[in-house]
Amino acid sequence: MSRLDSVTALLFDLDGVFYEGETPILGGADVLNALIQHQTPYGFITNTTTRSRRQLADKLQLLGLPTKDSQIVTAPVATALYLQQKGYQRCRLVVNESVKEDFAGISDCADDPDCVVLGDIGSAWDYSLINMLFQQVMAGAHIVAMHKNRFWKTEQGLQLDIGGFVAALEYATGCEAQMVGKPSDAFFLMALQLLPQTGHLQAAVVGDDIENDVGAAQSAGLAGVLVKTGKYRLDIADSSGVKPDAVISSIADLPELLPHLF
Repeated sequence: MSRLDSVTALLFDLDGVFYEGETPILGGADVLNALIQHQTPYGFITNTTTRSRRQLADKLQLLGLPTKDSQIVTAPVATALYLQQKGYQRCRLVVNESVKEDFAGISDCADDPDCVVLGDIGSAWDYSLINMLFQQVMAGAHIVAMHKNRFWKTEQGLQLDIGGFVAALEYATGCEAQMVGKPSDAFFLMALQLLPQTGHLQAAVVGDDIENDVGAAQSAGLAGVLVKTGKYRLDIADSSGVKPDAVISSIADLPELLPHLF
């Protein structure tokens, strides 16, 4: 019996699974509407750090993907919760302006922070900024990274993600960053809380990243399904030590893989 046979709920990555940039991937809306019709619990997990949860829900709805804010766990939302739980008083938020609404109640301090929080700021990365962050970490600030993705896929092709900048800061300071988004186990467990009456081993994660989606899900005790869209690359999949529970061409093929959920 396959682990997928006992799956009763789904957690979906977004970018590369349901859309690339502003372009929807065919079949995504049909899959979600079928899940709703059959009352199958589902939620979304994403390392996206360029939009707030509210903005992300708006985008999905504009793309015709039925979504509620409460169904989405983003890296910024998880990071804000982590900062509150740890009691940080002075945080330097190196994040996109659009996601700062998800950090309501978090003190944003550019000077003498007790932690630096790293998200996607695109072309705003430069030597002056990363050198200042280096100095603040050397002075005692902790590094909190929303994730450490190496790259992602847009309509313009593969783009460098924040992982390189996180790694540079770790290397220069000798300090390890606390990772909050995928592949953290805690991130998946937070998302599972959105799925009522779903046992820990009864959910599957569907994503385009064999390490941070599939491998991380399996490490957290969940099934992992890899789609051949978004950042998927055959050479990366073949060289990875991760063995997905299943590989499908796109999200449109999910009902055939898991007919008992549809």
